[in-house]
Order: sequence, then C-alpha cells, then structure tokens
Amino acid sequence: MDGPMRPRSASLVDFQFGVVATETIEDALLHLAQQNEQAVQEASGRLGSFREPRIVEFVFLLSEQWCLEKSVSYQAVEILERFMVKQAENIYRQATIQPRDNNRESQKWRALKQQLVNKFTLRLVSCVQLASKLSFQNKIISNITVLNFLQALGYLHTKEELLESELDVLKSLNFQINLPTPLAYVEMLLEVLGYNGCLVPAMRLHATCLTLLDLVYLLHEPIYESLLRASIENSTPSQLQGEKFISVKEDFMLLAVGIIAASAFIQNHECWSQVVGHLQSITGIALASIAEFSYAILTHSVGANTPGRQQSIPPHLAARALKTVASSNT
Repeated sequence: MDGPMRPRSASLVDFQFGVVATETIEDALLHLAQQNEQAVQEASGRLGSFREPRIVEFVFLLSEQWCLEKSVSYQAVEILERFMVKQAENIYRQATIQPRDNNRESQKWRALKQQLVNKFTLRLVSCVQLASKLSFQNKIISNITVLNFLQALGYLHTKEELLESELDVLKSLNFQINLPTPLAYVEMLLEVLGYNGCLVPAMRLHATCLTLLDLVYLLHEPIYESLLRASIENSTPSQLQGEKFISVKEDFMLLAVGIIAASAFIQNHECWSQVVGHLQSITGIALASIAEFSYAILTHSVGANTPGRQQSIPPHLAARALKTVASSNT
C-alpha cells in the first residue's frame, strides 16, 4: 500500500444533511428521477444480469482494504456488472456469426470463455480502480498498489497490461462509466425527508441504510426473487414474468425508498408510517410497493451479516417489521 490509510468511517463523520439549498435539492431530485426513468426503460430489453454474491463481497472487501468510500464500492459493482454483460453479449455474438460447425462452435465458446476467466480478476480490479477515479473524495488507487495486490494473489501483470485492462473496460462501455448508484438516491431522499420534518434523524437513517444497501447488493437475487413472487402472487413465476421484472431491478428510486423504509422501522418503528408516507408523497411510489420492498429487505436481513460489520438486524425487530408491513398491505 502507498501512503497512510485513513479510517474508512471518517467520511461518515464529515457527512452532513440540511446544508444544501432547497432549490438545489429540487433540481437534483428531478434529475435523478429522470435518470432513473431512462434506466428503467433501457433495462426492459436487457436479457440478464451479472451479480454473484462472492464477487460483490470481493469488491466490498477490496474497497475496505484500500479505504475507499461506500459510493466507490457500489459504483465498481455497477461498472463490473455492465462490463460482464457486454462481454457475454460479445461472446455470444462472435460465436453465432461463425459457420454452423458444432465442433468449431464449441471450441470457440470454450476459448472465449477461458479468455474471459483468465482476465477476470484483472478486470475486476480495474473496475474498482476506475470507480476510485470518479470520486472527488477518494485518493486514486495507484498502479503500484494494484500490481502489488494482484501479485499477492499470484497474478503477475505489467503496468501496460493494467492500462490496457482499464481501456478495455472503458471501450466496452463506450466510456460511460459514471454510472448512478442506489446510494445517490438514498442520500437525496434522506435530504428531502429532513426538510419535510422526518421524525427520525437523517444521520441515524443513513448509517442503517448503508448496512441494508450492502445486504441488498450481497443478496440481490434472493431479495428480488421474493419481491417478484409477492408482486405476482405466485411462488413460481414464468420466464416471461422474470424477463419483464428485469426493469424493476434497475429502478433505483424504488430500491432507495425500500431501503429507507426498512431503516426507519429498525431505528424507530413507531415513526415508520410517517416516513413511508413522506416517501410516497416525494416519489409517487405506491405505499403497497414501498411496503413490499421493505418487507423483502427485512425478511432477508434476519441473521445476515454484511462484510466488515458484525451486527445484523435483530430477529425480534424483523419479526415485528413483518407484522407491521403485512398489516399495511391489507
């Protein structure tokens, strides 16, 4: 590592709500809403995602090792996921344009897949490094730090290969790597809640939101699968229903309100209804949808531990949440 590492929690000490002008907040919220609507529309044609819990955990732990902010770790996951989806699409396209020869096609698939596997750790680290360069509050991770880390894992690369890896990620995503993350939506909504007279202090909610957001990233598929089953009222959704639901996974505004609602219940369940009411009026998202999402998050939080944190949501609080959320659905 180069240079002294500052405590990762230091940024939370400096983080403040209520210091931005209301006009600025209104403009920023409108921009996020428009950005979210566009992302949801574009996701409708996507055929899949790439978010393995072990890989997300790897990114989180590496970000902690390098003392990066939470926003960087989330953005690194988003960059990596989009890059891997692009790679999978390219592999499929290259394999299908070849003449129909089962043996040759099988060999082509294996070669392309092996090439992707061999470079995966390098690409993952490049995504983290690129994400660190997008943040004004973080030091940029140097090439020396990255090369030393890879060497410790048994991967020997040169600076040129590291730069080529970053360029490969950038070109694959058409240099569009400044991707939105759910954290931006969470923090913006917390800012608005503070101005609206939310009974739970924004800073207390913020800390719990970070824990739950980690959880959603780590248990992404199980949480959204339970949300899908709840929305269609069927335990075995069809493939078509699953494909249509992909756009919901890209709805960061919905995710943000679910995270905040679940955090509010954990912090002060007596104020939960007030917070959910505020969120509904701010975003226009139906109360039932907010309740269902917070229900899904709270159910999966029981006994779950996120990287770098020892606490999980106490089972007795989660059980009380289930009862409260279920009653709000009736």
